[in-house]
Amino acid sequence: MRPRGEATTREECEVHARKANHEAVVDHLVEVWTSIATACDGVGPTRWEQPTDCPGWTVRDQVSHLIGVERMLMGEGPPAPLAELPGHVRNPFAELNEPWVEARRHIPGNEVLAEFISVTGRRIHELRTFPSERFDVLGWSPEGELPYRDFLASRVLDCWAHEQDVRGALGRPGGRNGVGEATVLDRCERTMPYVVGKRVAPPDGTVVRFQVTGVLGRKVAVAMDGGRAVAVSGRGTERATTSLTLDQDTFWRLGFGRVDGARALAVGQVQVDGDLALGHRVLDSMAFMA
Repeated sequence: MRPRGEATTREECEVHARKANHEAVVDHLVEVWTSIATACDGVGPTRWEQPTDCPGWTVRDQVSHLIGVERMLMGEGPPAPLAELPGHVRNPFAELNEPWVEARRHIPGNEVLAEFISVTGRRIHELRTFPSERFDVLGWSPEGELPYRDFLASRVLDCWAHEQDVRGALGRPGGRNGVGEATVLDRCERTMPYVVGKRVAPPDGTVVRFQVTGVLGRKVAVAMDGGRAVAVSGRGTERATTSLTLDQDTFWRLGFGRVDGARALAVGQVQVDGDLALGHRVLDSMAFMA
């Protein structure tokens, strides 16, 4: 599945990481992709079959998914659509992803990892060759039409989240508090007004405060005003209608649908103060990336 001459080792991938580039987002991809390769290094045959927090996907499937996305972004057509979709495929994006995953389900995990290192190495080299104005070009992204560099930030986000799925399944913690996690937490913070305003829609005057602890923690407050939710700071946020205290790992996992609100409450990952019913509704509505 790999063209001859492509990089096939983590060390060769890391050579690309040392190439100069003025676009920070490319360096961010290098950081996350190298961390994924490290997480999977030396994984035994049976552990590639370990289930992850993404329904229906094993460790190998996670890596296969990332391969497929980058191959598509380099202009390669996807495998033929599946005649029958598995139950965990519930939207058009998942339908597009699944053939890439299915095509690798019978390939040894170490070969899938070698392909991942090869493909990401090629992708880094390609991105390094783009002129700076290419990163300003508007195009599709999961958040709407954005400059290409912002689209690439969404790739950092996706790859880091899947890295954590892999690390969790393998019991190999790592890759924390870097650019990947910062990108994910920033997206979660930006999306909380949508969660509160559109999904929960409490009355005007409501203030929902998220107290996120950890190295990359932050205080996020959302207030309802004129039927709209807006991020607020400073005076007034200390008298929140409801306050959710949670660490940064729980914050992003709730936002990305890796854990649901009821479970997070049950195991003590979230403390709700103030209006408990409202706080529980917010928790149940946080999975914007599910």
